Amino acid sequence: MSEFTLSKDADGVATITWDVPGKTMNVMSFDGLTQLEACIDDALADDAVKGVVITSGKEGTFAGGMDLNLLAVMKEEAGDDPARGVFEGTMKMHALLRKIELAGMDLKTKKGGKPIAAALPGTAAGIGMELPLATHRIFAAENPKAKYGLPEIMVGIFPGAGGTTRMVRKVGAISAAPLLLEGKMLDVKKAKGAGYVDEIAADPVAAAKDWVLNASGADLVKPWDAKGYKMPGGAPYHPAGFMNFVGASAMVHGKTQGAFPAAKALLSAVYEGALVDFDTALKIEARWFTSVLMNPSSGAMIRSLFINKEALEKGAVRPKDIPDQRVKKLGVLGAGMMGAGIALVSAQAGIEVVLVDRDQEAADKGKAYTESYLDKGMKRGKVTAEKKEAMLSRITATPDLDALKGCDLIIEAVFEDPAVKADMTKKVEAIIPDDCIFASNTSTLPISDLAKASVRPEQFIGIHFFSPVEKMLLVEIIKGKETGDRAVAKALDYVRQIKKTPIVVNDARFFYANRCIIPYVNEGARMITEGVSPVLIDNAARQLGFPVGPIQLTDETSIDLGAKIARATKAAMGNAYPDSPADDMIFWMEDLGRLGRKSNAGFFDYDEKGKRTGYWKGMQDKYPLLEDQPDLIEVQERLMFAQVLEAVRALEEGVLEDIREGDVGAVLAWGFAPWSGGPLSWLDIIGTPYAAERCDQLTAAYGERFACPDLLREMAAKGQTFYGRFNPDAASAA
Repeated sequence: MSEFTLSKDADGVATITWDVPGKTMNVMSFDGLTQLEACIDDALADDAVKGVVITSGKEGTFAGGMDLNLLAVMKEEAGDDPARGVFEGTMKMHALLRKIELAGMDLKTKKGGKPIAAALPGTAAGIGMELPLATHRIFAAENPKAKYGLPEIMVGIFPGAGGTTRMVRKVGAISAAPLLLEGKMLDVKKAKGAGYVDEIAADPVAAAKDWVLNASGADLVKPWDAKGYKMPGGAPYHPAGFMNFVGASAMVHGKTQGAFPAAKALLSAVYEGALVDFDTALKIEARWFTSVLMNPSSGAMIRSLFINKEALEKGAVRPKDIPDQRVKKLGVLGAGMMGAGIALVSAQAGIEVVLVDRDQEAADKGKAYTESYLDKGMKRGKVTAEKKEAMLSRITATPDLDALKGCDLIIEAVFEDPAVKADMTKKVEAIIPDDCIFASNTSTLPISDLAKASVRPEQFIGIHFFSPVEKMLLVEIIKGKETGDRAVAKALDYVRQIKKTPIVVNDARFFYANRCIIPYVNEGARMITEGVSPVLIDNAARQLGFPVGPIQLTDETSIDLGAKIARATKAAMGNAYPDSPADDMIFWMEDLGRLGRKSNAGFFDYDEKGKRTGYWKGMQDKYPLLEDQPDLIEVQERLMFAQVLEAVRALEEGVLEDIREGDVGAVLAWGFAPWSGGPLSWLDIIGTPYAAERCDQLTAAYGERFACPDLLREMAAKGQTFYGRFNPDAASAA
């Protein structure tokens, strides 16, 4: 079935319509490229055709990017030399888009070409934006829902089908850099200002047809193909341009700390490409694009942040044969920060919410959180008065538990005390319908224990949000020992409604995410007690790609919370709890009243406005700095292994049932080195034999917490990878 079709009208306009069968959004495939080129060749060879319009057959959208199987085809067709296959395949795309750009004109005189315009009914991303950029004029619909941009950097690659080179030459390096390096998708008005769109029209197809029929020869020549072209802002060897490129380099390294291969490759492609002619620049872009695609980081990021994330959002782990469980009426118990955030995102998704707290004042305060959020949106022009009124009308704030009648899902977000939660469970279950699912938002308490207070444990489940709810992308769903499939399906369908990514794990202390995060912050604290500089510890983490280091993270989440978790865990584990100098340090800080950002004093000092002014020097009075600080790599590997070994143990113990959830959950929940694709992907990158060997070395140097799990030891002996052994696609196929 055709993905691109060509039609010609009596006025001499050829329309190429992109419409991939069976897809809600167009994606570029290998067959699609061949069909597009055939349509272009036909239109350019037909003397009756005066101009060409490229548009989409999908309502409200143009294209969402490239079919990632295309990259696999490039590698496979080259046999033993996959890099050559990727490079040659990329150059074929460049040749096609260059054919569109030159449109049959004489290469020397730049005359005789046919005008080609793009008519975008809506969203254009990735190659769906790079294709229009190769045309002579881009018309976009007045579509408030549409987004435009080049987001490839977000999944570990960069625009490699000419988007990088064209945007730099169109708007200059300093203006193109944030667009390319941040990968933000823009609305139509901002897209026009950024240079992605040339004109906004009520009917972009009609406007594009009118333009191609009236375009002059000069309208077809891109600035970089015209004589005397000068790059906006200056080329690298120009005094002004030199400073721009220095600034762009500083911006990249400031934001990425050098941890993301794609960002460095993009900057190299921009700089080197700006030194040469356009066609040579395309070849340079293709070489750096190939380099990134051959880097294991790229494949891991694409797999975790695109393929696996999308699969989880579409219900890859949802129980089969359970009918639709979308939530109609949600009850939220507790109107504190978590409960208020849950109410906000639920109302935002169109769900009716009953927000309950101990008295009307507390309940109203929780609802006011949504109002404040919407007021900020109105100031930025993102929210209308009508939308604000509609959202607030969906939230009923009340102390009356009877208002929960008719709810089909309850999320409890009260104080982290088993007795308090048990009391609320009993009271609420006496009111809600028999088929209502009850969920706890606890972050540490075992779901199976909490479910003991329920008369319907098969309908009891954990739905663990991360703070702040409206910003965090992940929701962790926890199955208790008696949790049934309908409860799991309900939780997954609800998470899909609020447009977040779910992972489903089995019950265990700290579940999955906190199980891995706690060793990360504890290892940082341990190192301070050993005399390692907190500056080295936090910077080592940031240079691994973590958003914040473990010391700063502890201050942000509060030191007394860490102390509380340590005491509760010790009480639960008894003599099995391992004594830790990290706990001693946390208890010491707590006793001093240095509780972190919330008390304006913690591992950091703060000014009166709550801004960090530097690490607290009092730490060194108790824990003097070592004269010889450890190697950066040693610090980084301690921080990494502290987390990844817990991920392996979670898989080994059955807490994780699907390795995709382990990787996607880690990146989205606490920002685990996104370039690696997640902890299990990272182990695949470094190799299980090396990982097992390094575990033994770290264990000998620092203790049993680095002991190699049996699963990892076995895989190392067999030379296995996690995605080789636990590939969910292979398992489903079998």
